[in-house]
Amino acid sequence: MMKKLVTLALASVMVVGMAAAANADELIKVGIVNNDPNESGYRTANVEDLKAAFTEENGFDASFAYSLKNDEQIAAAQKFIQDGVDYLLLSAADTSGWDSTLQDAADNDVTVILFDRTIDADESLYAASVVSDMRAEGETAAAWLKDQGLDSYNIIHIQGVMGSAAQEGRSGALVDMAEAEGWTIVEQQTAEWNAEKAQQIVQSVIDAGTEFNVIYAENDDMAKGAVAALDKANISHGVDGDVIIMGYDCNKWALEELLAGNWNYDGQCNPFQSEYLLEIIDKLENGEELEEKTIIMEEKGFDAATITQEDVDTYGIGAGSSDAEAETEAE
Repeated sequence: MMKKLVTLALASVMVVGMAAAANADELIKVGIVNNDPNESGYRTANVEDLKAAFTEENGFDASFAYSLKNDEQIAAAQKFIQDGVDYLLLSAADTSGWDSTLQDAADNDVTVILFDRTIDADESLYAASVVSDMRAEGETAAAWLKDQGLDSYNIIHIQGVMGSAAQEGRSGALVDMAEAEGWTIVEQQTAEWNAEKAQQIVQSVIDAGTEFNVIYAENDDMAKGAVAALDKANISHGVDGDVIIMGYDCNKWALEELLAGNWNYDGQCNPFQSEYLLEIIDKLENGEELEEKTIIMEEKGFDAATITQEDVDTYGIGAGSSDAEAETEAE
């Protein structure tokens, strides 16, 4: 089951241990490099989770930097290293290009912990990683699609930010399955996690008169944008519709779309990683050996045919559609 909050037992340990450090004016200095909080509902939840955990009350002096560009993230990481942080927590925008920065961290006794995304770097350059298996997410989704047994597969493939672990894993699994099964990918473009760009991609396919019956979007926001284009063109979608809709991240509002039958599939990606990171840092601070270098969070896929309200309430991240509307009205 997705773990959304630090467990009471762990929280107690951290509060006692970290409060002692705080009282001794020995806060653990942490630099956190992450993707833009506005990237998606997933990222917003991820950022809020980390901010709630890495506080002075819990014994941390935490600084945050956000970007969807690898070079900007690298510059931020190097600044944190120069500032003398104890730990560098990293969710990389791109899987490559980090070797020099991680070596600088090692040379300056900065402990690196990856979260959310993997990178292509020697494992000796980081202490641990807390990640989703993006390839496994994609394979689960592609297997589900194969099980639908369509007479033909004509797929619009909307990709996330190119080079990110999420994009590479989710794209790779679909492309491999398409090649093995003889499916046709009629359009393949990046919308960079953006709903409006996804809508434009689907609209261009519609305007060209190209036939399609599946939209495979690599996050929920892009799936939402794709559906907006279908609705504008009066093309049916979801259960018993003409087009299968697939997304990722399990935003609560997206799972509600599944429950209503407007979408067909949504792949889980767990944004609540602070519990794992706190536990790793606590062990390292106490001189303990880490049992695992790589912690892969368990995740699943949801089908409109079987999803329940309990699934929505348990696994959905962020606000549901009605809550989001209420918040907008309040603003």
